[in-house]
Amino acid sequence: MKLLVIEDEHALCDTIARNLRRLAYSVDCCYDGDKALELLSVEKYDLVLLDLNLPGKDGMTVLRTLRQSDQETRVLILSARSDVEDKVEGLDAGANDYLEKPFHLAELEARIRSLTLRQFTQQDVILTCGELSFDTRARTAAAGGEILTLTRKETGILEYLLINQGRPVSQEELMEHVWDNSVDNFSNSIRVHISVLRKKLRAVLGYDPIRNRIGEGYLIGGER
Repeated sequence: MKLLVIEDEHALCDTIARNLRRLAYSVDCCYDGDKALELLSVEKYDLVLLDLNLPGKDGMTVLRTLRQSDQETRVLILSARSDVEDKVEGLDAGANDYLEKPFHLAELEARIRSLTLRQFTQQDVILTCGELSFDTRARTAAAGGEILTLTRKETGILEYLLINQGRPVSQEELMEHVWDNSVDNFSNSIRVHISVLRKKLRAVLGYDPIRNRIGEGYLIGGER
């Protein structure tokens, strides 16, 4: 899952990003509204965490501008504004949720899980496919009942494939949803990480649950 944190308090923004990266999310950061709109115009995110009090374009302007062209990207407002009127304004402008500051990171994580999984047909906290499972709360994967030791990128790839099981996912789509904006578009990083992930799964399961669809991408689940 690829997230964008828009927060002008650098320390808070970096703390949120560091915590979410620890949970194997891919996270980009920016500290003002103008940069936020620039990123949103060129990058695709599964969720945006948006502060309202921003230098440059304020948060409400960022939200309304985004919604002019994008109704799908989930937006979670993070704001010290606690009045009901502020919450109503944010939700009416197109936000999907509103979390008051200060907040506990555990609650933020729960809100993120709810918003990201809500996009898909599978609502379970545990994503499963045969003997393979992924706990979206603990951010751990298991194969044949054995917990897997995966890197952050391998975890992100597996989660995204499981969420989209039954349909092929291209390298470009994985780059959009699992990698941050520092990735080199011509890098073989994605192929390397997928190759290592498949070896780990094969070692535990005795077979490789990830298949290649030539010209389409990588696939978990569905008919063989």
